[in-house]
Amino acid sequence: MTALARPALHRNFHRLAWFALIMTASTILFGAFVRLSDAGLSCPDWPTCYGKVTWPQTHAEAAEHPAIAIRPLETHKAWLEQVHRFLAAALGIEVLILALLAARRRARGAAQILGACALVAVAIGLYMSGQHVLASVLALAGEAILLLAAWRWSNTDLARAAVLTLAVIVFQAVLGMWTVTWLLKPIVVMGHLLGGMTLFSCLLWMAWKSLHLPIILAQAAALKRWLGVGLALLVAQIALGGWVSANYAALACGGSSMSVDNFPKCVGQWWPMQDYAEGFTLWRGIGVDYEGGILDGASRIAIQMAHRIVAVVLAVYLWVLSWRLLQVPGLRGWGSALALLVAVQVTLGILNVKLAVPLAVAVAHVGGAVALLFVLLSLLARLRPAE
Repeated sequence: MTALARPALHRNFHRLAWFALIMTASTILFGAFVRLSDAGLSCPDWPTCYGKVTWPQTHAEAAEHPAIAIRPLETHKAWLEQVHRFLAAALGIEVLILALLAARRRARGAAQILGACALVAVAIGLYMSGQHVLASVLALAGEAILLLAAWRWSNTDLARAAVLTLAVIVFQAVLGMWTVTWLLKPIVVMGHLLGGMTLFSCLLWMAWKSLHLPIILAQAAALKRWLGVGLALLVAQIALGGWVSANYAALACGGSSMSVDNFPKCVGQWWPMQDYAEGFTLWRGIGVDYEGGILDGASRIAIQMAHRIVAVVLAVYLWVLSWRLLQVPGLRGWGSALALLVAVQVTLGILNVKLAVPLAVAVAHVGGAVALLFVLLSLLARLRPAE
């Protein structure tokens, strides 16, 4: 993305971008809460919940809809899933407004964006009526219009970034649908997490660029290379964390049993039996209910151990990076924040294993990943070499 002159933007663009960013972080954390509360399949249909815009209040209400044959109603969980969908829908409207504001000076910019969104809206209606193939074709057509516009437009007014962000959230909605209809398929659950993080990243980039507050340093280019590697490692670790969660592998090393050394060892061993081929099989077909997981112990241990190994590599790398930032005047605050966040995130990861994934700790662990992403991407967005 190129440098930005703020006068080209709507005067409220930066405020809306920051608000959408906060909303995205909140939606990611609430989504983690829903997932870790085992409420991800509490509404078997999509986007309604047992045919209701909100959710059924009684079993009699749910019994009126065919979805009751898929899963019995659990009201204490159903509201969590549906509120998460409401938050995601509100976020989609915010991103749509940002895209319209950024593209308002483009020829037929608003028409292209609204036309693409209309196709997606019709696709949702068709999906609800059971016309899944036609719904998919229309949704893909809407995505294609957005991607083509992003490819044709420049980014001097953040038009390209805003339309790409809208395309991300449309695809994120599709992943949310597949999460339910494909019964928590691990590749979709992991993709949904990465989609949320991608959306957060796009909005964070736009928020900083709309403020036009560069950090000008002679060593900016070298630091950005360090940050880029750190970001790649962090994304890999987030993906592994999503894979651990989707395959219910968080307690693969022994849970909270006092008779088993589950950390730093795993089931009392430094290198227990592991099946990486089975543990990292990404596609297993459609129709299997993945709630609770389907993998054996060796496969789940392989996933857990891979997550731990990359965690060590990432933590060491980010601590070295934080030390480098502490040597640069003007970046010491960022370096201190990065070092502290890594320490907190490592601690939360250990507590998840030792305490058998308590809900508050697990959600905080997701929040720690969001915070690390914020630090690395903020610096990448703002650092600029001296001219």
